[in-house]
Amino acid sequence: MKAGQQTTLRVDASITGVGVHSGLPATLTLHPADANTGIVFLRTGLKGRPDREIRADVRAVTATEFATVLGDPSGPLCSTAEHVLAALSGLRVDNAVVEIDGPEVPIMDGSAEPFCAAIDQAGIVTLGAPRRFIEVLKPVRVVRDAAIGELWPHARGFRVEVEIEFDNPLIGRQALAVDVDPASFRREIARARTFGFMRDVSKLWSAGYALGASFDNTLVVTDNRILNQDGLRYADEFVRHKALDAVGDLALAGAPLLGAFRSVRGGHKLNHAVLCALMADRSAWRMVEAPATRRPRGHAEVAAGAAPAYGPDVS
Repeated sequence: MKAGQQTTLRVDASITGVGVHSGLPATLTLHPADANTGIVFLRTGLKGRPDREIRADVRAVTATEFATVLGDPSGPLCSTAEHVLAALSGLRVDNAVVEIDGPEVPIMDGSAEPFCAAIDQAGIVTLGAPRRFIEVLKPVRVVRDAAIGELWPHARGFRVEVEIEFDNPLIGRQALAVDVDPASFRREIARARTFGFMRDVSKLWSAGYALGASFDNTLVVTDNRILNQDGLRYADEFVRHKALDAVGDLALAGAPLLGAFRSVRGGHKLNHAVLCALMADRSAWRMVEAPATRRPRGHAEVAAGAAPAYGPDVS
């Protein structure tokens, strides 16, 4: 696969499950798409109404309470989009149509791993168009109470640095920093599951959330133990899931980011606010295009860890 060119899926792949908040069943199908399509969500099964389609970008976010909800002025299109977006972004799939026949993306096991498996099943192919990036040119910062979120330039690609702190002895303060590429995403982030506290269950149910939550899709935490029989996948699985959410939420930039993101005590709302702040400051970013990838004759290959060079997109 050529790193400087856009990608899509080779064939369709589908998964079926229930929404963690709605509890409703849904089938999600990933379809190939042409170059420069981006990620598009297609909502079907609307009982006599026409299908609805929306491009996944920051302007499509209608709510960030407990999950990222995509929609338009006519209303929500689908909820809990962050895990499938994280998988597509983490595995560098630039173009795809995400068809869903229910109001919420299936939660599956609470992580991005099932979506990665669906992408692997479909396969990834290279397209003829160069990949385009959003390059962060200067720091952008959002502070909300004790939460801090920021983006700053990072020439070597996309980096996430996430710190959480919970008044719970099983979690406490955790921090993670990862330069995100397909290998590190699979290894460090993709398998981390969503989590919740047993003390909050009644309140969430009363508000219409977590109706599909179970031990199969959520890490459930009490004051002194993890209730899931299989325990943790990582010792710091909680902060890794927050990093997963950040990768998915920041995929709504509309193109891969060249920059570093830092979040302290954040979540979907803060992730969205930082992305909005970046987009609102036109001097803080520019669109750039990856150069054509050619191997010069008579020269050794550039080392895999070398920083890529990018040129401004002036088209």
